[in-house]
Amino acid sequence: MTTILQTSIPYDPLDNRPLPGVQPATMENWLHCDDAFAAQMQRREELLAGCRADVLSMDPDAIPAAQELLELVLTHVYPECTDHVIRPDGQGVPVDRSQPLDTLCRLVQEDFCLLQKQGDEHVLTGAILCFPASWSLSEKFMRPLIDIHEPVDSYDANIARRVQRLFDGIQPGRPLWRFNALWYADAELHQPRSANDRRDPQEPRYARFLRSERQTLLRLPETQAVVFSIHTYVLAAEQVPKMENPA
Repeated sequence: MTTILQTSIPYDPLDNRPLPGVQPATMENWLHCDDAFAAQMQRREELLAGCRADVLSMDPDAIPAAQELLELVLTHVYPECTDHVIRPDGQGVPVDRSQPLDTLCRLVQEDFCLLQKQGDEHVLTGAILCFPASWSLSEKFMRPLIDIHEPVDSYDANIARRVQRLFDGIQPGRPLWRFNALWYADAELHQPRSANDRRDPQEPRYARFLRSERQTLLRLPETQAVVFSIHTYVLAAEQVPKMENPA
């Protein structure tokens, strides 16, 4: 287990909101950088090198969308860089546009999922997912939204319709964001889990860490793909503000 913790979260992770719980963001705060940057980036590099097939998947038709996303991240996070980036931790990263998801993995803390409209539904056509919270990329790749959320008990047909309408209405340059709060017994960021291996419902009673994902949704203007980004915060239980009984 690798323990990488932030010292704070820039929102109240225990503020319960009904699904889908989205609110407007801006391109200026679309992506976050925090005090765990260096440690999380090192863990991402380890996972990309050690279990690439588990953390990266891309359909060939998603390559243009991934390349467009890479250019957008460079524009907003590293505007002075074209072919080589110096990250906040001082590490240099070459920009390889032929491997856009690999490059994105090394530039920012966020994981990225690309969802593209196929028929009436958005399908997961590409992702760099180093820090899954109890789901498996291989099981969700090339599946539509309703199937991706299959194990979530509260994600019923009504919520599915609302989320699909939400995805249809997402606009370029106008990101939306939401968050969740998940209690874990350990702080490991890479927590893949099969849909057939559900978490023990008693596990939150013994949790020592709060894991909160800041999730954003944004449409790419050229390819029209929807980008689902995930910034993962992990705090020790005693650090969590307004802490309640996780049971």
